[in-house]
Amino acid sequence: MQHEAPGVSVEVIRSVPLFATLDDWGVRLLREAAAPGAFQAGEQIFRVGDIGDGMYFIERGKVRIHAPDSLGQNVTLAELGPGDFFGEMAVLSRNARTATATAATEARVYRLSQPLTLTILRRHPDAALEIARVSAARLERTDLLLRERVSRNLNDEETAHMTLADRMADRIAAFGGSWRFIFGSLALILLWIGLNTFLLRQRAFDPYPYVLLNLVLAVITGLQAPMILMAQNRQNEKDRLRADLDYKLNLKNELVLSELLRRFDGLEEAVRRKTIRGIHHVENGRSEMDPDS
Repeated sequence: MQHEAPGVSVEVIRSVPLFATLDDWGVRLLREAAAPGAFQAGEQIFRVGDIGDGMYFIERGKVRIHAPDSLGQNVTLAELGPGDFFGEMAVLSRNARTATATAATEARVYRLSQPLTLTILRRHPDAALEIARVSAARLERTDLLLRERVSRNLNDEETAHMTLADRMADRIAAFGGSWRFIFGSLALILLWIGLNTFLLRQRAFDPYPYVLLNLVLAVITGLQAPMILMAQNRQNEKDRLRADLDYKLNLKNELVLSELLRRFDGLEEAVRRKTIRGIHHVENGRSEMDPDS
């Protein structure tokens, strides 16, 4: 990473939706305190487990947010561009980073320290609401991504442990519940009856009332029923595992959202106290100006 002289322009600050409503004081504070940094493609900005001591916003380039899954494979959670911000979750929760940020292209970003971020959020509730909105949307996208990966991993794991009998049972159950089986059964019955009634005549191997045909159909039905039950039992087990994984994901997201809401409630309370102090200050100033009132 290349460190550059501070001094982010007003245009860059206003181009970030998070800072669109900042007053002159907030813009001046950002210009003085935001620390710029230039990153080459593939260079890490921060990694999983780092201390969440600041958030970032992008002036130019792209940044990829990714994290390892249970199999050790990197999963891309988001790819951000100019005007986007990242790293806010660790700042608000005051926990370690849960993902890695890597420059996807040559990128220039600005870092806001944790005290600076909290100062701006306390003074500008609109910025806090924007962070809450974006964080909730990202959590929702991450949840959907994890659900899809869990389903794929669950199917892959189940396929790896299936025996030959399990595969045969699944294929027979799938065939038995298809139109091909229905049309095939009708064709077999009609062909059987036609052979024994019209074509073979005196040499029929199963004349009317087709006792052998009834036996064949009964055997097919008897073998098909337990195979269908085996497939259903395995599907029920898969659904139960998927429900357990969904519950864990929902619980984790609920805890994260609860922590964010708690942090934002604290910011709202700080803003309320500051507003009350400002009102009292104005009222005291008026009282000093008009001692007869």
